[in-house]
Amino acid sequence: MFAVLSGVWALLVGIVFIMLGNGMHFTLIGLRGGIEGFSSGELAVVTSGYFVGFLSGARLTPVLIQRVGHVRVFAALGSFMSAGLIAFTLLAEPWAWTILRVLVGFCMSGIYVTAESWLNNSADNQSRGKVLSAYMIAQTLGIIGAQGLLTLGDAAGAALFIGASILVSVSFAPILLSVTPVPAVEVARPMSLRALFVNSPLGTVGIFLLGSVYATQSGMGAVFGSEIEMSANEIALFVAMLFAGALVLQYPVGWLSDRLDRRVMILASAVLGGLACGLGWIAGMVGAWLGTEGLWPLMAAAFLAGGVTTPLYALLLAYTNDYLDAGDMPAASGGLVFTFGLGAIFGPLVTGWAMQVAGPYAFWLVLGGTFALLALYALYRMTQRASVAAEDTDSYLGVLPMSTAVAVEAAGAWAVEQAEIEAEAEERDAAAQS
Repeated sequence: MFAVLSGVWALLVGIVFIMLGNGMHFTLIGLRGGIEGFSSGELAVVTSGYFVGFLSGARLTPVLIQRVGHVRVFAALGSFMSAGLIAFTLLAEPWAWTILRVLVGFCMSGIYVTAESWLNNSADNQSRGKVLSAYMIAQTLGIIGAQGLLTLGDAAGAALFIGASILVSVSFAPILLSVTPVPAVEVARPMSLRALFVNSPLGTVGIFLLGSVYATQSGMGAVFGSEIEMSANEIALFVAMLFAGALVLQYPVGWLSDRLDRRVMILASAVLGGLACGLGWIAGMVGAWLGTEGLWPLMAAAFLAGGVTTPLYALLLAYTNDYLDAGDMPAASGGLVFTFGLGAIFGPLVTGWAMQVAGPYAFWLVLGGTFALLALYALYRMTQRASVAAEDTDSYLGVLPMSTAVAVEAAGAWAVEQAEIEAEAEERDAAAQS
């Protein structure tokens, strides 16, 4: 493992710094928006703007890279993103913040495409799984660490936004100064939504619903905390819990998914997520009646609801690939990333509207309802299609929800390779025993 990481450590360090800056900005939007008096509906539009930009960047960045090269695109997007983070403090208006969020989302998507291309180019077939795992851990640790940095300043001032901008700017140094091979970016044309649905209805619908869940958690979590009058430190802890659960639950869910019917795992994970949201809603309502905050039940709910979201994304990717030929997987990866992005745009808008109409605890109701829809659809699909035997499935894909098609394609190729290696090993064992 050390030998593998020695070749990509600069990339991983850069990713950690990028996620520190981006993670700070995500939570800061909710904190500062509450201070500025933005409504939950306005902040929902601001939140969705990021995912509009992210989806656009994922489609356009490969074209830009092919025209002017990795280094120029990477440097340009980094500069624009760094400037955008500082600009949030210049004009506190929802329309201005929405434009800036579109810009930041576009830049962040392009940065992901570039970094993931370099990482994939730095790995061979034997090390790709470990490199991808290290990349996902670096991303998650960066997001969680960002919440700790928020406790060092005041969201009402400009310092935290400036700090986020500095972290993003600094992140490019280890990447651009250490990485010499410039990889080619060849992202397959995304499969149409109709073709994707025909191949895997549960994968397509599930990814769309999960996009809504993830965007609501990451974008509206801080808004929820601000509206129920959590302190800045409590909001930072709450957002950190939404991501910390993934570090704990990713491995056991992945281990089980390679041994059980993946639809059962999808159903069980969605049910757990829905129950966690129910806990959050009950804790908040009971706390309101009793005049207490019910802080720790809310943290537990965030840990569980956020914890199943990332494994569910990976489960749905793996499940979809189980029904595809290896040659169709690259195109399907692009289609799934696009579908996830559509859900991510609509999720915050629905949640913001619900919070504005029914109060801040509608945050949990929308999340819980979305998890319930996913569970019910998984249950329905179990009656419509025979399951793939566990021994015939590809390996679990440990991919984070905000990965671009570059990482998803690489993870899919690795999963196919691992499944082939395991099948060959089983055949050799069987031959030896006979």
